[in-house]
Amino acid sequence: MIVTLIVICEAGFWVLLAAGLALRYLAGMPRLGAAVLLLEPLLEVVLLTVTVVDLKNGAQPDWKHGLAALYIGFTVGYGHYLVKRADARFAHRFAGGPPPAGPPRYGRARARHEGGLWLRTVVAAAIAVALLQAAIVYVGDAARTGPLADWQLTAVRAAGVHAVVALSYLLWPKKPPEDGAPAPVEDSAPLTRR
Repeated sequence: MIVTLIVICEAGFWVLLAAGLALRYLAGMPRLGAAVLLLEPLLEVVLLTVTVVDLKNGAQPDWKHGLAALYIGFTVGYGHYLVKRADARFAHRFAGGPPPAGPPRYGRARARHEGGLWLRTVVAAAIAVALLQAAIVYVGDAARTGPLADWQLTAVRAAGVHAVVALSYLLWPKKPPEDGAPAPVEDSAPLTRR
């Protein structure tokens, strides 16, 4: 049931995002669109509540509960960022807004961007670890909570791997082409209808 709810929450995130942006830009109802976008955190509250109830009803803590905690952490860490980027793209495509800026491609600017993404991963991992620790304390049986502790390590490892990736952009920054060759096309190039 938890895995199904995670899938429903993920689908719900994108449905609410599309509905909120459509109301905001296509239907000309920015307040209603913003209200729909503000409903997105409720999905995580529902998932958290169902997970706690599942544990309270005596379910064996396992990978599903760990995955739910990681999903909630990811949504807290990256949700606003994803909504903001989608809003900029939607505004450009359907409301005549300016083309959204893509991430920097070179040098310190790219390293700063990657560092910011890493900080989001740290927030996501910290939320997941805290939720998992709360579940471990709630269950109160070390013999049953091993899988939850394993997921805590998974969250910390993910943040560590991302730290190495972000640090690589700082230590070995990508340099812009020097030979006059055109730079690669940014991913924020305007979308054109065919």
